[in-house]
Amino acid sequence: MNVVILGSGRGSNAEVILKKWKHGDLANVRPVAIISDNPDAPILELGSEFGIDARYLNAGKFKTKLDQEAEQRYIETIQSYEPHLIVLAGFMRVIKQPFLDAFPKQIINLHPSLLPSFKGLDGIRQAYEYGVKITGCTVHYVTGELDGGPIIDQSAIEIDTGDSLEIVEAKVHAAEHDLLPSVLRKLSLK
Repeated sequence: MNVVILGSGRGSNAEVILKKWKHGDLANVRPVAIISDNPDAPILELGSEFGIDARYLNAGKFKTKLDQEAEQRYIETIQSYEPHLIVLAGFMRVIKQPFLDAFPKQIINLHPSLLPSFKGLDGIRQAYEYGVKITGCTVHYVTGELDGGPIIDQSAIEIDTGDSLEIVEAKVHAAEHDLLPSVLRKLSLK
């Protein structure tokens, strides 16, 4: 199963995927490319480290979505890798319908909350400030509704009395590092 990873930042989830892939822990998953909308994103450094293509693609003039020209560039570039699955791992752009139509039921997203709660940006902070006692992360299919696609799997963590936001972030990120590779492995075996 050819997988293209899209990310905008550090790439900690991409790194976990690539390490598990190198160790043969992801069944039929084969990462083929990393693409970022940020030319300085550390996620791009993972390409040379793991021997897969990594490239920056300009997202255009908008901060939260791809402009029409950029969207077409992304679609064509991703199609060139013949992916079975596209993984949004910290990709900070809303995906619009033409992109979804180009890859029907092939795009999944990792979100740092137990959806449908705390959609959008800063899901961990939203949960923390709301005062919930349980939060976590979700992997879901991407649809036209922001963080509203069908849920594939979730992982919950407890927020203990006295936990700082930083502690909760660390707990959620640890859960993400287990959940996303697990989902990929299961999807590759279907």
